[in-house]
Amino acid sequence: MELNLTPLNLTGEQEVRPVVIAGPCSAETEEQVMNTANGLAKKGVKLFRAGIWKPRTKPGGFEGIGEEGIAWMQRVQKELHMKVCTEVATHAHVEAALKAGIDVLWIGARTVANPFAMQEIADSLKGVDVPVLVKNPVNPDLELWIGGLQRINQAGITRLGVIHRGFSTYEKKIYRNLPMWHIPIELRRRCPNLPIICDPSHIGGARELVAPLCQQAMDLGFDGLIIESHCNPDAAWSDAKQQVTPDVLDFILDKLVIRNITESTESLDTLRQQIDEIDNSLIELLAKRMRISREIGQYKKEHDMTVVQTMRYTEILDKRGAQGVLCGMDADFIKAVFENIHEESVRQQMDVMNKD
Repeated sequence: MELNLTPLNLTGEQEVRPVVIAGPCSAETEEQVMNTANGLAKKGVKLFRAGIWKPRTKPGGFEGIGEEGIAWMQRVQKELHMKVCTEVATHAHVEAALKAGIDVLWIGARTVANPFAMQEIADSLKGVDVPVLVKNPVNPDLELWIGGLQRINQAGITRLGVIHRGFSTYEKKIYRNLPMWHIPIELRRRCPNLPIICDPSHIGGARELVAPLCQQAMDLGFDGLIIESHCNPDAAWSDAKQQVTPDVLDFILDKLVIRNITESTESLDTLRQQIDEIDNSLIELLAKRMRISREIGQYKKEHDMTVVQTMRYTEILDKRGAQGVLCGMDADFIKAVFENIHEESVRQQMDVMNKD
Protein backbone atom coordinates (compact mmCIF):
# COMPACT_ATOMS: atom_id res chain seq x y z
CA MET A 1 0.00 0.00 0.00
CA GLU A 2 1.53 3.30 -1.09
CA LEU A 3 0.94 6.25 1.23
CA ASN A 4 2.66 9.62 1.09
CA LEU A 5 3.89 9.90 4.68
CA THR A 6 6.05 12.30 6.66
CA PRO A 7 7.12 11.78 10.30
CA LEU A 8 4.10 11.94 12.62
CA ASN A 9 5.95 13.51 15.59
CA LEU A 10 2.95 14.31 17.79
CA THR A 11 4.86 16.10 20.56
CA GLY A 12 7.06 18.37 18.45
CA GLU A 13 10.07 17.03 20.36
CA GLN A 14 12.38 14.07 19.91
CA GLU A 15 10.06 11.17 20.68
CA VAL A 16 10.88 7.92 22.40
CA ARG A 17 8.85 4.75 22.17
CA PRO A 18 6.14 4.49 23.26
CA VAL A 19 4.44 7.76 22.48
CA VAL A 20 1.73 8.11 25.15
CA ILE A 21 -1.60 9.86 24.67
CA ALA A 22 -3.74 9.94 27.81
CA GLY A 23 -6.83 11.60 29.20
CA PRO A 24 -10.49 10.93 29.94
CA CYS A 25 -12.90 9.23 27.60
CA SER A 26 -15.01 12.40 27.69
CA ALA A 27 -14.47 16.00 28.64
CA GLU A 28 -17.20 16.33 31.29
CA THR A 29 -16.50 19.54 33.21
CA GLU A 30 -13.74 22.12 33.18
CA GLU A 31 -12.67 21.00 36.65
CA GLN A 32 -12.48 17.34 35.61
CA VAL A 33 -10.44 18.18 32.50
CA MET A 34 -7.95 20.36 34.38
CA ASN A 35 -7.59 18.00 37.35
CA THR A 36 -6.90 15.06 35.03
CA ALA A 37 -4.55 17.02 32.79
CA ASN A 38 -2.62 18.34 35.81
CA GLY A 39 -2.25 14.82 37.17
CA LEU A 40 -1.00 13.54 33.84
CA ALA A 41 1.37 16.46 33.25
CA LYS A 42 3.02 15.74 36.60
CA LYS A 43 3.66 12.20 35.38
CA GLY A 44 5.37 13.44 32.23
CA VAL A 45 2.52 12.92 29.76
CA LYS A 46 2.76 15.41 26.91
CA LEU A 47 -0.32 14.49 24.86
CA PHE A 48 -3.75 14.99 26.42
CA ARG A 49 -6.84 13.36 24.91
CA ALA A 50 -10.52 13.97 25.65
CA GLY A 51 -13.69 13.31 23.68
CA ILE A 52 -15.67 16.48 22.92
CA TRP A 53 -18.21 14.79 20.67
CA LYS A 54 -19.09 11.20 21.66
CA PRO A 55 -20.82 8.79 19.27
CA ARG A 56 -23.02 6.48 21.34
CA THR A 57 -24.43 3.11 20.36
CA LYS A 58 -27.91 4.01 21.62
CA PRO A 59 -29.65 7.35 22.15
CA GLY A 60 -29.95 8.68 25.67
CA GLY A 61 -26.32 8.32 26.72
CA PHE A 62 -23.88 11.17 27.25
CA GLU A 63 -22.94 12.32 23.74
CA GLY A 64 -20.23 14.76 24.72
CA ILE A 65 -20.14 18.29 26.06
CA GLY A 66 -19.75 19.72 22.56
CA GLU A 67 -17.90 22.88 21.58
CA GLU A 68 -18.02 24.19 25.16
CA GLY A 69 -15.26 21.70 25.95
CA ILE A 70 -12.90 23.13 23.34
CA ALA A 71 -12.13 26.08 25.59
CA TRP A 72 -11.09 23.64 28.31
CA MET A 73 -8.71 21.92 25.90
CA GLN A 74 -7.24 25.32 24.99
CA ARG A 75 -6.67 25.96 28.67
CA VAL A 76 -4.74 22.67 28.92
CA GLN A 77 -2.58 23.83 26.01
CA LYS A 78 -1.93 27.26 27.49
CA GLU A 79 -1.43 26.46 31.17
CA LEU A 80 0.16 23.00 31.03
CA HIS A 81 1.91 23.23 27.63
CA MET A 82 0.43 19.89 26.57
CA LYS A 83 -0.63 18.96 23.05
CA VAL A 84 -4.35 18.16 22.92
CA CYS A 85 -6.19 15.54 20.88
CA THR A 86 -9.86 14.89 20.19
CA GLU A 87 -12.14 12.83 17.96
CA VAL A 88 -13.88 14.26 14.91
CA ALA A 89 -16.70 12.64 12.97
CA THR A 90 -18.21 15.40 10.79
CA HIS A 91 -17.23 18.45 8.78
CA ALA A 92 -18.49 20.66 11.62
CA HIS A 93 -16.27 18.84 14.12
CA VAL A 94 -13.20 19.26 11.92
CA GLU A 95 -13.95 22.93 11.33
CA ALA A 96 -14.40 23.67 15.05
CA ALA A 97 -11.31 21.70 16.08
CA LEU A 98 -9.06 23.34 13.48
CA LYS A 99 -10.36 26.81 14.31
CA ALA A 100 -9.55 26.21 17.99
CA GLY A 101 -6.05 24.94 17.24
CA ILE A 102 -6.53 21.36 18.45
CA ASP A 103 -3.14 19.72 17.88
CA VAL A 104 -4.10 16.17 16.89
CA LEU A 105 -7.33 14.75 15.46
CA TRP A 106 -8.45 11.15 15.52
CA ILE A 107 -11.26 9.47 13.63
CA GLY A 108 -13.32 6.88 15.50
CA ALA A 109 -14.11 3.29 14.60
CA ARG A 110 -17.76 3.91 13.70
CA THR A 111 -16.82 6.75 11.39
CA VAL A 112 -14.04 4.79 9.66
CA ALA A 113 -16.60 2.12 8.80
CA ASN A 114 -18.51 4.67 6.70
CA PRO A 115 -16.75 5.71 3.45
CA PHE A 116 -19.14 8.64 2.98
CA ALA A 117 -18.22 10.02 6.41
CA MET A 118 -14.53 9.47 5.74
CA GLN A 119 -14.73 11.35 2.47
CA GLU A 120 -16.52 14.24 4.18
CA ILE A 121 -13.74 14.47 6.75
CA ALA A 122 -11.07 14.15 4.06
CA ASP A 123 -12.64 17.02 2.12
CA SER A 124 -12.68 19.11 5.31
CA LEU A 125 -8.95 18.51 5.86
CA LYS A 126 -7.77 19.64 2.42
CA GLY A 127 -5.18 22.36 2.62
CA VAL A 128 -4.33 21.90 6.31
CA ASP A 129 -1.34 20.34 8.04
CA VAL A 130 -2.45 18.50 11.15
CA PRO A 131 -1.64 15.01 12.45
CA VAL A 132 -4.54 12.60 11.98
CA LEU A 133 -4.92 9.18 13.62
CA VAL A 134 -7.35 6.72 12.05
CA LYS A 135 -8.87 4.03 14.25
CA ASN A 136 -9.66 0.62 12.84
CA PRO A 137 -13.29 0.18 11.72
CA VAL A 138 -15.60 -1.63 14.15
CA ASN A 139 -15.62 -4.72 11.93
CA PRO A 140 -12.44 -6.66 11.08
CA ASP A 141 -12.07 -5.34 7.53
CA LEU A 142 -8.48 -4.42 6.69
CA GLU A 143 -9.38 -3.11 3.24
CA LEU A 144 -11.94 -0.72 4.75
CA TRP A 145 -9.29 0.55 7.16
CA ILE A 146 -6.82 1.03 4.31
CA GLY A 147 -9.46 2.79 2.23
CA GLY A 148 -10.05 5.29 5.02
CA LEU A 149 -6.32 5.97 5.29
CA GLN A 150 -6.08 6.52 1.56
CA ARG A 151 -8.94 9.03 1.59
CA ILE A 152 -7.28 11.10 4.31
CA ASN A 153 -3.86 10.82 2.67
CA GLN A 154 -5.23 11.88 -0.72
CA ALA A 155 -6.59 15.02 0.97
CA GLY A 156 -2.97 16.02 1.62
CA ILE A 157 -2.56 14.76 5.19
CA THR A 158 0.91 13.20 5.39
CA ARG A 159 1.34 13.14 9.18
CA LEU A 160 -0.80 10.06 9.45
CA GLY A 161 -1.03 7.20 11.94
CA VAL A 162 -3.48 4.52 13.04
CA ILE A 163 -5.03 3.45 16.32
CA HIS A 164 -5.74 -0.22 16.91
CA ARG A 165 -8.76 -0.42 19.26
CA GLY A 166 -9.90 -3.97 18.51
CA PHE A 167 -12.98 -5.25 16.70
CA SER A 168 -16.56 -5.52 17.90
CA THR A 169 -18.19 -8.87 18.62
CA TYR A 170 -21.70 -9.78 19.67
CA GLU A 171 -20.43 -12.66 21.80
CA LYS A 172 -19.35 -12.36 25.43
CA LYS A 173 -15.56 -12.43 25.55
CA ILE A 174 -12.82 -11.49 27.98
CA TYR A 175 -12.20 -8.40 25.86
CA ARG A 176 -14.66 -5.65 25.03
CA ASN A 177 -13.26 -5.63 21.48
CA LEU A 178 -11.29 -8.56 20.08
CA PRO A 179 -7.60 -7.63 19.58
CA MET A 180 -7.16 -9.71 16.41
CA TRP A 181 -3.51 -8.64 16.38
CA HIS A 182 -2.91 -10.21 12.98
CA ILE A 183 -4.87 -7.40 11.30
CA PRO A 184 -2.68 -4.46 12.42
CA ILE A 185 0.36 -6.70 11.88
CA GLU A 186 -0.71 -7.20 8.26
CA LEU A 187 -1.28 -3.44 7.95
CA ARG A 188 2.29 -2.89 9.13
CA ARG A 189 3.58 -5.42 6.61
CA ARG A 190 1.84 -3.52 3.83
CA CYS A 191 2.89 -0.08 5.07
CA PRO A 192 5.93 -0.44 7.35
CA ASN A 193 6.37 3.32 7.87
CA LEU A 194 2.85 3.88 9.19
CA PRO A 195 2.89 4.47 12.98
CA ILE A 196 0.57 2.18 14.94
CA ILE A 197 -0.81 3.22 18.32
CA CYS A 198 -2.62 0.72 20.54
CA ASP A 199 -5.80 1.57 22.46
CA PRO A 200 -5.79 -0.96 25.35
CA SER A 201 -8.71 0.80 27.04
CA HIS A 202 -11.17 -0.01 24.26
CA ILE A 203 -9.72 -3.44 23.54
CA GLY A 204 -9.92 -4.52 27.17
CA GLY A 205 -12.99 -2.65 28.36
CA ALA A 206 -11.73 -3.11 31.93
CA ARG A 207 -8.91 -1.31 33.71
CA GLU A 208 -7.44 -4.62 34.90
CA LEU A 209 -6.63 -5.52 31.29
CA VAL A 210 -4.91 -2.27 30.35
CA ALA A 211 -1.43 -3.19 31.63
CA PRO A 212 -1.11 -6.61 29.93
CA LEU A 213 -2.49 -5.20 26.67
CA CYS A 214 0.05 -2.37 26.78
CA GLN A 215 2.82 -4.93 27.13
CA GLN A 216 1.46 -7.01 24.27
CA ALA A 217 1.41 -3.93 22.07
CA MET A 218 5.01 -3.15 22.94
CA ASP A 219 6.06 -6.75 22.32
CA LEU A 220 4.49 -6.48 18.86
CA GLY A 221 6.48 -3.36 18.08
CA PHE A 222 3.66 -0.81 18.23
CA ASP A 223 4.79 2.81 18.32
CA GLY A 224 2.53 4.21 21.00
CA LEU A 225 -0.39 3.91 23.39
CA ILE A 226 -3.60 5.89 23.79
CA ILE A 227 -4.99 5.21 27.26
CA GLU A 228 -8.09 6.55 28.95
CA SER A 229 -7.20 8.23 32.25
CA HIS A 230 -9.54 10.07 34.58
CA CYS A 231 -9.04 11.88 37.88
CA ASN A 232 -11.97 9.89 39.33
CA PRO A 233 -12.64 6.93 37.00
CA ASP A 234 -15.53 5.41 38.93
CA ALA A 235 -17.48 8.65 38.56
CA ALA A 236 -16.80 9.01 34.82
CA TRP A 237 -19.78 9.86 32.64
CA SER A 238 -18.74 7.33 29.99
CA ASP A 239 -16.65 4.13 29.92
CA ALA A 240 -15.94 4.27 33.65
CA LYS A 241 -14.77 0.66 33.91
CA GLN A 242 -11.88 1.04 31.48
CA GLN A 243 -10.32 4.27 32.76
CA VAL A 244 -7.37 4.50 35.16
CA THR A 245 -6.07 7.30 37.37
CA PRO A 246 -2.91 9.20 36.41
CA ASP A 247 -1.09 7.40 39.25
CA VAL A 248 -2.12 3.97 37.96
CA LEU A 249 -1.17 4.98 34.43
CA ASP A 250 2.27 6.03 35.64
CA PHE A 251 2.69 2.65 37.36
CA ILE A 252 1.66 0.77 34.20
CA LEU A 253 4.08 2.73 32.02
CA ASP A 254 6.91 2.33 34.53
CA LYS A 255 6.55 -1.47 34.46
CA LEU A 256 6.51 -1.76 30.66
CA VAL A 257 9.34 -3.71 29.09
CA ILE A 258 10.36 -1.88 25.92
CA ARG A 259 12.35 -4.15 23.64
CA ASN A 260 14.56 -2.98 20.81
CA ILE A 261 13.04 -2.95 17.34
CA THR A 262 15.32 -4.29 14.61
CA GLU A 263 14.39 -3.14 11.13
CA SER A 264 16.60 -5.64 9.30
CA THR A 265 14.97 -8.89 10.43
CA GLU A 266 11.42 -9.98 11.04
CA SER A 267 10.59 -10.60 14.68
CA LEU A 268 9.99 -14.25 15.49
CA ASP A 269 7.93 -13.15 18.50
CA THR A 270 5.57 -11.33 16.16
CA LEU A 271 5.01 -14.45 14.06
CA ARG A 272 4.45 -16.56 17.18
CA GLN A 273 1.94 -14.00 18.41
CA GLN A 274 0.02 -14.45 15.16
CA ILE A 275 0.10 -18.23 15.63
CA ASP A 276 -1.23 -17.85 19.18
CA GLU A 277 -4.03 -15.59 17.96
CA ILE A 278 -5.06 -18.04 15.24
CA ASP A 279 -4.81 -21.02 17.60
CA ASN A 280 -7.10 -19.25 20.08
CA SER A 281 -9.60 -18.67 17.28
CA LEU A 282 -9.38 -22.32 16.22
CA ILE A 283 -10.12 -23.51 19.75
CA GLU A 284 -13.12 -21.16 20.00
CA LEU A 285 -14.45 -22.41 16.66
CA LEU A 286 -13.97 -26.05 17.67
CA ALA A 287 -15.83 -25.38 20.92
CA LYS A 288 -18.75 -23.95 18.90
CA ARG A 289 -18.69 -26.99 16.62
CA MET A 290 -18.83 -29.37 19.59
CA ARG A 291 -21.72 -27.43 21.08
CA ILE A 292 -23.65 -27.98 17.85
CA SER A 293 -22.62 -31.66 17.92
CA ARG A 294 -24.20 -31.99 21.36
CA GLU A 295 -27.39 -30.41 20.03
CA ILE A 296 -27.36 -32.92 17.17
CA GLY A 297 -26.83 -35.69 19.72
CA GLN A 298 -29.89 -34.52 21.65
CA TYR A 299 -31.97 -34.53 18.45
CA LYS A 300 -30.81 -38.05 17.57
CA LYS A 301 -31.62 -39.24 21.08
CA GLU A 302 -35.13 -37.81 20.93
CA HIS A 303 -35.72 -39.40 17.50
CA ASP A 304 -34.06 -42.78 18.20
CA MET A 305 -31.34 -42.22 15.58
CA THR A 306 -27.89 -43.78 15.60
CA VAL A 307 -24.97 -41.51 16.45
CA VAL A 308 -22.80 -42.33 13.44
CA GLN A 309 -24.26 -41.38 10.07
CA THR A 310 -21.79 -42.96 7.60
CA MET A 311 -22.86 -41.09 4.48
CA ARG A 312 -22.60 -37.74 6.26
CA TYR A 313 -19.13 -38.63 7.61
CA THR A 314 -17.88 -39.57 4.13
CA GLU A 315 -19.30 -36.36 2.68
CA ILE A 316 -17.45 -34.28 5.28
CA LEU A 317 -14.12 -35.99 4.64
CA ASP A 318 -14.40 -35.65 0.86
CA LYS A 319 -15.51 -32.01 0.86
CA ARG A 320 -13.04 -30.81 3.50
CA GLY A 321 -10.17 -32.64 1.78
CA ALA A 322 -10.95 -30.91 -1.50
CA GLN A 323 -11.24 -27.54 0.23
CA GLY A 324 -7.87 -28.10 1.90
CA VAL A 325 -6.19 -28.80 -1.43
CA LEU A 326 -7.63 -25.57 -2.86
CA CYS A 327 -6.12 -23.71 0.10
CA GLY A 328 -2.68 -25.20 -0.48
CA MET A 329 -2.78 -27.99 2.12
CA ASP A 330 -2.30 -31.72 1.79
CA ALA A 331 -5.52 -33.72 1.46
CA ASP A 332 -4.30 -36.43 3.85
CA PHE A 333 -3.52 -33.80 6.47
CA ILE A 334 -7.03 -32.35 6.24
CA LYS A 335 -8.49 -35.86 6.37
CA ALA A 336 -6.56 -36.62 9.56
CA VAL A 337 -7.70 -33.35 11.14
CA PHE A 338 -11.36 -34.03 10.41
CA GLU A 339 -11.13 -37.66 11.49
CA ASN A 340 -10.07 -36.39 14.90
CA ILE A 341 -12.77 -33.75 14.90
CA HIS A 342 -15.35 -36.39 13.98
CA GLU A 343 -14.11 -38.69 16.74
CA GLU A 344 -14.57 -35.92 19.32
CA SER A 345 -17.99 -35.08 17.86
CA VAL A 346 -19.06 -38.72 18.25
CA ARG A 347 -17.82 -38.69 21.85
CA GLN A 348 -19.79 -35.52 22.57
CA GLN A 349 -22.95 -37.03 21.07
CA MET A 350 -22.46 -40.29 23.00
CA ASP A 351 -22.24 -38.31 26.23
CA VAL A 352 -25.63 -36.78 25.42
CA MET A 353 -27.07 -40.20 24.51
CA ASN A 354 -25.93 -41.75 27.80
CA LYS A 355 -27.38 -39.06 30.00
CA ASP A 356 -30.61 -39.98 31.76
